[in-house]
Amino acid sequence: MKFLAITLIVHAPDPVTGVQKSTHERFREVVDNALLAEELGFDGFGVGERHERPFISSSPPVVLSHIAALTSRIRLFTAVTTLSLLDPVRAYEDYATLDHLSAGRLDLIIGKGKGNGTAQRELFHVTPEDQWERNAESYELFRRIWRQEKVSASPRFRPELTDAEVWPRPLQQPVRVWHGSATSRESVDLAARCGDPLFSANVTHPIEPYAELIRHYRERWEHYGRDPARAVVGAGTAGYYAARTSQEAVAAYRPVFEGQLAFQKSQGLEPVFTTLEDFVERSSALIGSPQQIIDKVHRYHERFGHSVLHLQADAGGLTHAQHRASLELFQSAIAPVLRRDIPDPPFPWAPVTAAPEPELISVPAPAPTDR
Repeated sequence: MKFLAITLIVHAPDPVTGVQKSTHERFREVVDNALLAEELGFDGFGVGERHERPFISSSPPVVLSHIAALTSRIRLFTAVTTLSLLDPVRAYEDYATLDHLSAGRLDLIIGKGKGNGTAQRELFHVTPEDQWERNAESYELFRRIWRQEKVSASPRFRPELTDAEVWPRPLQQPVRVWHGSATSRESVDLAARCGDPLFSANVTHPIEPYAELIRHYRERWEHYGRDPARAVVGAGTAGYYAARTSQEAVAAYRPVFEGQLAFQKSQGLEPVFTTLEDFVERSSALIGSPQQIIDKVHRYHERFGHSVLHLQADAGGLTHAQHRASLELFQSAIAPVLRRDIPDPPFPWAPVTAAPEPELISVPAPAPTDR
């Protein structure tokens, strides 16, 4: 199993102290967390993309390029690239450049951003009705540009291309693209059709809706004639804190959870889990002793069959000392067991500069009842 640390770069008051860092300090913290992730042995570091409060993650290529210059081993993920908002040509240029600057350490996770708020849709004039079509069209074009020297296309949501050359060509051939999924069967089907891995958000609700989407992904993967053993799933977690005993972990995390709960309510959001005990029991959060966390990952693996797992890169209300000690405990007592018990993805983790392309299967658009 492989492990990522991921940040959405939330810029809000600390849920425990109420203190809010400056924008500069928050970006410095993100970079420091990436360096810590590489130091401790994480396999990847991810930066999300949001274009609205309380996030300042509007430019993942810039943040990841800076991290690439300061690291040498860890893979760099987007979490997620919201292609429904972006010009796929411009996005391609940014990420192909980043692929070279990182020496081929880039993985993309793409998504339409349905779970994000209305402010960023209004900013980019994207509607809930056309969000999926924009995402699918952008990815089809993005994929072609990545693989073809010249591209001609008449897309609906951007100007026509005629024998267009887009530079630079990426270092990896091609860069691996994961499809982020929280609610969309269409995104799951697109991933299966393209032969791409799936990354389940797995952070807001109990396990059932995510398990159902992953099951659908595997069904569609086989429908398109693909080897079931090559279907790859990653999954998120709603929170993480490990201590030597469950009592220590819960006691330390309680003020964090209560602060986060108060913040959600201040934003007019209805919490899914209203008590810490329910959050620990029914969400994907990993809070407890090392053995409790190992057991919970195994329970989720029984439903998901996932081979990649992400943890939150940010302290998020924990002290720096608590955050570091918890991540160190993960790498010393938890990760070795999970790496032994759960296989890695069936593809190279190191940069690949020449690889066969997954076949893109042409299929009819889904019927209106599937949307």
